[in-house]
Amino acid sequence: MLEHGPVARSTIARLTGLSPASVTDYCARFAELGLIREESAPRRSNGVGRPHVPVDLDSSRFVVAGVHVAVSYTTVALLDLRGRVVARRELAHEHTDPGRVLARAAEGLRALLDGAPDRRALGVGVAVGGWVDRDSGTVVEHPMLGWRDVQVREALRARTGLPVHVDGHARALVNAERLFGPARGSGSVLHLFVGNVVDAAFATNDEVHHGPRSQAGAIAHLPVPGGTEACDCGRTGCLQAELSERTLCRRAREAGIVETTDSLRVVAAADRGDLAAVGLLVRRASAVGRATRLLLDVLNPETVIVTEVGIIHREDCLAALRESVGTERAASVVPTSFPDSVLAVAGGSVALDVLYRDPLAASPQAI
Repeated sequence: MLEHGPVARSTIARLTGLSPASVTDYCARFAELGLIREESAPRRSNGVGRPHVPVDLDSSRFVVAGVHVAVSYTTVALLDLRGRVVARRELAHEHTDPGRVLARAAEGLRALLDGAPDRRALGVGVAVGGWVDRDSGTVVEHPMLGWRDVQVREALRARTGLPVHVDGHARALVNAERLFGPARGSGSVLHLFVGNVVDAAFATNDEVHHGPRSQAGAIAHLPVPGGTEACDCGRTGCLQAELSERTLCRRAREAGIVETTDSLRVVAAADRGDLAAVGLLVRRASAVGRATRLLLDVLNPETVIVTEVGIIHREDCLAALRESVGTERAASVVPTSFPDSVLAVAGGSVALDVLYRDPLAASPQAI
């Protein structure tokens, strides 16, 4: 129904291969749970024949809660069943102690839910950078936060009373694009996330690759030819050290562009015509393009989606990215579909992916 709704039951049967009786049964169960609704006015196919009553998602009753933990702040949000952000809030980290961060996140979610009394939460999705084990709901290691073996699922479940699902943010954004973006239906999708954390995720035929203990997508220490930045691992020129937003902001300060730790202020300087800021962002986008080209050579996906602040907001950065990728594959490389809400969508999509894979197990009845 995300792709075809409102849609007739007969169309659902044709698209899924289910029998008409099975489709009718499922629709009745989903409607009883409040996940779908019938349209008020029946329709006739091509204006002839018996009228049918289309069904569609009911996005008015339920939300999922989303949490995205970044290095300096946490984003909490509510998303409807179509992945649209209903409400969100950013909570600056007073301290990166995991107990305090997660407690504030739970408090922030409660405030958002109190502000939406007509909506019921089906669960909480949490997206975090670093090494995240989806099966256990644990952040195994996040060096920038200083987290190690943090049981996020158990901590937030105890504080919210809701089912909690946890995954890495690049994988969460692949699921967001697969469910709600133009990449829906692609045979293979690669997502490259370039923030303070740099990582990637890959999906084929609607399945995101996790690997043992969900360690796939760790590209932070790929070597960048000609790189000069010292990395915490002891080497020079690692991908994350070269491309992180911390490095971008430090270079902006050194160049006298702006005193900031917020990459959006570097973009704002470029938008005001600061040529040094423009050069800094374009060079970074070119380096992202070289990393993308490497991943394209290894994985050969149909579509590559890049989340990076310059590429999201500036056409010259997107052009520099595509030039580095090469003309033969440039058209397949696109910026994120969620430029104004990417972190909120990341958290919520972890829960929405679970819902859409097994609606009955994740339904209101199961809470």
